[in-house]
Amino acid sequence: MADVLPQEQRFRDALRRDDWPAPNRRLGLDEVGLDGLALIALFESQLTSRHLDLMARRLQARGEGFYTIGSAGHEGNAAVARALRPDDPAFLHYRDAAFLIERSRAVAHQTPIRDLLLSFVASSDDPISGGRHKVLGSRALHIPPQTSTIASHLPKAVGAAHALGLWRRLGGGGAWPADAVVVCSFGDASFNHSTAQGALNAAGWAAFQGAPMPLLLVCEDNGLGVSMPTPPGWIAASMRARPGIHYVAGDGLDLLDTWRAAREAERIARRRRQPVFLHLRCVRLFGHAGSDAEQAYRTAARIATDEARDPLLVSAGLLRRHGLLSADEIAERYRAIGEQVAHEAEVAVGRPTLSSAREVMASIVPPPRKGRRRPWRGEVDATPSPMARLINQALARLMACHPHLVMAGEDIGRKGGVYGVTQRLQARFGPHRVIDTLLDEQSILGLGIGLAQSGLVPILEIQFLAYLHNAEDQLRGEAATLSFFSSGQYANPLVVRIAGLGYQKGFGGHFHNDNAIAVLRDIPGLLVACPSDGVEAVGLLQEAVRLADEEQRVVVILEPIARYHARDLLEAGDELACGVDPGPDYRLPVGTLGQWGEGRDLAIVGYGNGIALSRRAAARLADEGIAVRIIDLRWLTPLDHAALHDRVADCARVLIVDECRRSGSPSEALVTGLVEGGMAGERLARLTAEDSFIALGPAATLTLPSVEGIVEAARALLARPVGGASSPGDGR
Repeated sequence: MADVLPQEQRFRDALRRDDWPAPNRRLGLDEVGLDGLALIALFESQLTSRHLDLMARRLQARGEGFYTIGSAGHEGNAAVARALRPDDPAFLHYRDAAFLIERSRAVAHQTPIRDLLLSFVASSDDPISGGRHKVLGSRALHIPPQTSTIASHLPKAVGAAHALGLWRRLGGGGAWPADAVVVCSFGDASFNHSTAQGALNAAGWAAFQGAPMPLLLVCEDNGLGVSMPTPPGWIAASMRARPGIHYVAGDGLDLLDTWRAAREAERIARRRRQPVFLHLRCVRLFGHAGSDAEQAYRTAARIATDEARDPLLVSAGLLRRHGLLSADEIAERYRAIGEQVAHEAEVAVGRPTLSSAREVMASIVPPPRKGRRRPWRGEVDATPSPMARLINQALARLMACHPHLVMAGEDIGRKGGVYGVTQRLQARFGPHRVIDTLLDEQSILGLGIGLAQSGLVPILEIQFLAYLHNAEDQLRGEAATLSFFSSGQYANPLVVRIAGLGYQKGFGGHFHNDNAIAVLRDIPGLLVACPSDGVEAVGLLQEAVRLADEEQRVVVILEPIARYHARDLLEAGDELACGVDPGPDYRLPVGTLGQWGEGRDLAIVGYGNGIALSRRAAARLADEGIAVRIIDLRWLTPLDHAALHDRVADCARVLIVDECRRSGSPSEALVTGLVEGGMAGERLARLTAEDSFIALGPAATLTLPSVEGIVEAARALLARPVGGASSPGDGR
């Protein structure tokens, strides 16, 4: 099919000479508890992985393959796969093809060669991603797919491990057996990422306090992060004395030593239900990827030294020294597997690929499933209450109706939340269902993602919107992408409550007042809701939980802090901001718009705090004879442009009040949508926050829309001449 690559020639030369490098330790099969047939099988998994790496490069050279980050030098992870059970969930590093291949041996009717080649050529027949990305994943093998795993998968692995113990408390029923071990692999460069350090800290923090954490963290240390070397000894020095985590080291180039270390690590994790850090020494062959010219940053001598430590050479030497295979038998296996890979590759390149945007996007939204809600048997409190209390009542009811619902967040339990929204819930439902987390938003979101993958439905709380920004990749890169990259076979159904936006009194500054939501609005598949009052908050929250439970969606509810305890709306003492709990069946589906008034002179479109401001402004405008209609968006993603256009089409003017920053705010999309729907641009205006952070104290609202600003903007818009036909607002 192509010329022999240098890595192949090196193996063939060793075969011809029957000369193989020796491992650092001379271990016997009986000594490590591995039989000869198992060692042969592991070697064959290594060979398969290597031939797939070689084929990936050949396919790329032909213009028919699209992914060349391979596993060469890491193939020892096949022994880790054999040390675990096939129903242990595995969140794998992208260099772990040998792990997947070896695990396939334990499950009937698996075709890993075909499957991986289909992913290389981005065929829509790829059984895990449907041609959307080359990923290591399989529903049958309990391997949820990961993409560019630069540590972002570690927090959810911690969450999945915690979920195993939690399901025990709940009486069983999770996605994986209660005695499973969660395995998560990553590289030495990823180890230094703040996400990895946060996950390691969270795992150790939980285990240090006695919480079950059956987690096997496999660090495959090849000494390189693309071009940056990892200091020798850094990983071991960082992990040997880490509180709450056991450290086990092994030689990833030596199958027997890897097996020994992996078995030891597996026993600790499974029997003690504690986290283990398995540190495997590896090498990186072929460069970082097919496009990586490592000669530009590594010496020829260093490259040659690593190539001489090729784990396939070491494994072949083990087979020869233990008398399990002759050189000819090794050569025959190498040839036969290579021919099988070549044959399957020719079949794969002829398979169909995704051919339309619709096909690509088909799995962004996961498939529905049967809901698990119990009927509500309690009474509904009819006392008019502010938003915070209504949310609290709804959360209590949801927890009672959904036994698989779990809440997690900083200070939500014993304290009841910074604003008292979750008061008394932990006392009622227990600390295992209302979880006080450590102060780390990446870990909070990762915990929720892992809980969701195990079959639970988490409601997570991020204390302030400004605190989300150091962890938003857990939503963008993990939660919202899993269905896309698994063709809907996996999903992360969860609800994230975020206290945010501005207008707080007495507690401000941009760390606690944040009106930047653009990052939430451009994540495919993510739903974002924002209530303007307590009754809406209940309807949106109850619909969000239904969406997570029945439709496996990821939903963010942005709760305006300034409305939590507000009682008055138009004037002091009117109590108009209080509402009555609408009950368990009240839900506001995606795209449902709210409306106050029927005026046709001016439509004001807004959300959150903007609705209260607009209602005050409308009262003042009414005194001037201006009839106003207020439209509450409620759902910020997706925006139903057609529904909005229908609601405001008969109004003379439309003013969009947007409390988020002018750049990147929902109003940009709203104006575009209305104009594309046929509305004349001169009938439209928007009033937004400035492109600024929010200041402290009396200056906290100076950059935000105000009642006065809305009134002035409305007057200016109504005074604007409109050419052509008469306005639809004539004749109030």
